[in-house]
Amino acid sequence: MAATDKALAGLRQMIASGQLGPGAKFPPEPELCDHLGVSRSSLREAARSLAALGVIESRHGSGTYVSALDPAEIISRFSLSVELIPLAGVLELLEVRRVLESHATAAAAARQDPELAAHLGDILDRLEATTDATEIQHLDAEFHGAICTAGGNPTVTALTGVIRGRGGHYRIFEPGEDFTAIKRASDRGHRAILAAIARRDPAAASTAASAHIAQTELWLRALRPEPQVDHLD
Repeated sequence: MAATDKALAGLRQMIASGQLGPGAKFPPEPELCDHLGVSRSSLREAARSLAALGVIESRHGSGTYVSALDPAEIISRFSLSVELIPLAGVLELLEVRRVLESHATAAAAARQDPELAAHLGDILDRLEATTDATEIQHLDAEFHGAICTAGGNPTVTALTGVIRGRGGHYRIFEPGEDFTAIKRASDRGHRAILAAIARRDPAAASTAASAHIAQTELWLRALRPEPQVDHLD
């Protein structure tokens, strides 16, 4: 095992076992190196890896601490890796999103927030009125994000957001011969979800969400679009 891997494994074990719990301050560096049997450089490299994952944080003038280990915060860091996944992997992730978002949509319907339906309706009015691909993507994310948030599980919201973010690179709403048909079908899917939520029908909401995301999977499989990238200046 490489020295950095050894240091990383040791730190992970200390955190996973509760020896260093959420918010705990790390022991002094020499003590930690001695405990793990690694050099300072290896320890620091391992610490940087965990910091990138949101597991630990450095506080200027105070030291290094274990983060709150909030599941949603840690999962949001997955985007750093998920954004590299090609289309075949994105399709697998969409299956995960379909399961999770169906659950979240059912939960949102069951919670019966009286303001949710009106908020979603406003988003859909704007979404149906536009043909701009970027605006469609943003409003679609706002619609699904609001539903997941209303579902009440921040971890599910974070994970579906990460998956949706990667799927957004494969834009199926770019102008073309299939645009109008795809846009109309997508709008109908959104309205079916909203109608079930407005009726406070969890079963129908779950079914509508599942069908909508499954349709997106089918479009991606059929069209096989190239990912869109933002060019750096």
